[in-house]
Amino acid sequence: MTSAHPTGRPGTGAPGRTGRPRSTEADRAILDATRAALVELGWGKLTMGDVAARAGVAKTTLYRRWAGKNELVTDAVAALFDEHLDLPDLGSLQADIEGVVLRFAALLERPETKTALMAVVAESTRDDALRARIRSAIVDRQKRLVLLGRGRAQARGELPRETDPAAAARNADLIFDVIAGAVVHRTLVSAEPVDQEWARDFTALLVGGLGATV
Repeated sequence: MTSAHPTGRPGTGAPGRTGRPRSTEADRAILDATRAALVELGWGKLTMGDVAARAGVAKTTLYRRWAGKNELVTDAVAALFDEHLDLPDLGSLQADIEGVVLRFAALLERPETKTALMAVVAESTRDDALRARIRSAIVDRQKRLVLLGRGRAQARGELPRETDPAAAARNADLIFDVIAGAVVHRTLVSAEPVDQEWARDFTALLVGGLGATV
């Protein structure tokens, strides 16, 4: 049985739990408290007890939902992405990509997103299970935006239909990696702004290839 995610999407909590239904309000309070604690305390000082106190729930409530800090923080990040990153139809592939790039960059600029994401990524370099959880809870779920945008562009005739499912999946992975990697590096590593001009130039390069920048 898959546990309910606080955003209403399938979650990544521990499977096989039985008993009373989970409270969406409690889940949301816990994840909000987790992000607030991370900003204030950092990864090293964050504890399950501190999160429980901030959320106004018992520690046993946390441990019924999450096995430990790694899983809790990952889901706290995933909830932000689920709630704030979308892809409204702006009428063209260029506009759709520019829009999601700007929204993604704005989300990464939020202190709670920046702190939580960098903390779990750093910790995952020493924890294979955490890396797998990040992939399933965040990366794989956000690839839905690539599939949605590509489908729209194909329906408009901006991109060709793909007949090979395996190639289509590889291409979707590559598109996601290019967009996410560029925005994360620009925002969190280079600490440079992702503004309208940068988003436009990046999208032109992505859609048109290297020749578009000459």
